[in-house]
Amino acid sequence: MQCYTDQRTADSQDQLWLLEHPPIFTLGRAAKTEHLLAPGDIPIIQVDRGGQVTYHGPGQLMAYLLLDLHRKKLGIKALVSHIEQAIISLLDSYSINANIKPGAPGVYVNEKKIAALGLRVRRGCTFHGLSLNVEMDLEPFSRINPCGYPGLKTTQLAELGGPTNLKQIETDLSLHLADQLNYTLTP
Repeated sequence: MQCYTDQRTADSQDQLWLLEHPPIFTLGRAAKTEHLLAPGDIPIIQVDRGGQVTYHGPGQLMAYLLLDLHRKKLGIKALVSHIEQAIISLLDSYSINANIKPGAPGVYVNEKKIAALGLRVRRGCTFHGLSLNVEMDLEPFSRINPCGYPGLKTTQLAELGGPTNLKQIETDLSLHLADQLNYTLTP
């Protein structure tokens, strides 16, 4: 992500990377170590995205957005709003009612966080992105204050009766992001 962003030109295509990570705690640029309560044997890495501490692991869909904000004529706050709305729309398509919380980026269902956002902008281009809990072990979230919020609970599609096929969710999320951000998807 960093190399692609650093080497981008005005002609570089915007990209969406979809993947899963092995178990890992990541500390954003604003992270405070007191939010790591009991990490145990899960590795911890410092990353250059915004935000605090979060957990990534198998069964969680990561979507990295490598976008040229200047070309899109889009500010970071508007981008965050579009990403949140894409996730809310995705969840609505699964009959799951989700919402945002002012001042706490991400998407929530019944006061529990289902999707986290952490972006970085360099040279007018974004990298990093979002994580969506699909069907994963949520226990590691109890070892941290997720996103710097003590006691914040998390949830996932599997607990809410949503789909758990990651390939299908990748396709669905891509379509909702493309719709919100006015993109045409190409492989």
